[in-house]
Amino acid sequence: MGREIFCPACGDTVTKSDNNSPVLDFNCLRCREEYELKSSKIIFSRRIVDGAYATMIERLQGSNNPNFFLLNYSPRDYEVSNFFVIPKHFFVPEIIEKRKPLSESARRARWVGCNIVLQSIPQTGKIFYVKDKQIQQREAILQTWKKTLFLREEKEISAKGWVLDVMRCVDSLAKKEFTLDEVYGFEQALQAKHPGNKHIKDKIRQQLQLLRDKGYLEFKGKGKYRVI
Repeated sequence: MGREIFCPACGDTVTKSDNNSPVLDFNCLRCREEYELKSSKIIFSRRIVDGAYATMIERLQGSNNPNFFLLNYSPRDYEVSNFFVIPKHFFVPEIIEKRKPLSESARRARWVGCNIVLQSIPQTGKIFYVKDKQIQQREAILQTWKKTLFLREEKEISAKGWVLDVMRCVDSLAKKEFTLDEVYGFEQALQAKHPGNKHIKDKIRQQLQLLRDKGYLEFKGKGKYRVI
């Protein structure tokens, strides 16, 4: 696979990692991006089973969190159905779901695993190489990766979470152009998620302005925006 898949960050070939790397499967020797691969014959939809919850949360708070390659294949002929990458800057604690501890009778009694809640990741954070068996354009993959690199500049997890929340709201509108009032329509949902914040509309405007300044959105005037 490493000979066929290019790094979405720089376009160079990815290389299989050493067997001693516990969470890494591939890396890029040019730009040093690291990737963990998860594959399944079942299409990834809502959740992805991952490892230990505590370990995952620790990785998110540190600097050793890899990007994720996700691969779906046909069990009959091993043809690739979907293959995409999720950049590591889309991973925040709220998308990590804690599973129930294993029973006392289990080999790893009381061990706690986790799921990655895929539906909580904005669509821009799922960059497809192959979608429904159709190969996507190389240049589009590279450009989409660059489009959200600004998220790495935000080191405070709660602040990044707000940006991702508003990105998901924009996703939910399912159209290129939208209005500020339409995003205000998510006020109650965001209030429930952030009960300590009493100025939700102000926060929405702040995040839309940030997304505009970072080139993710274009402000069209009179409360209208366009996804670039």
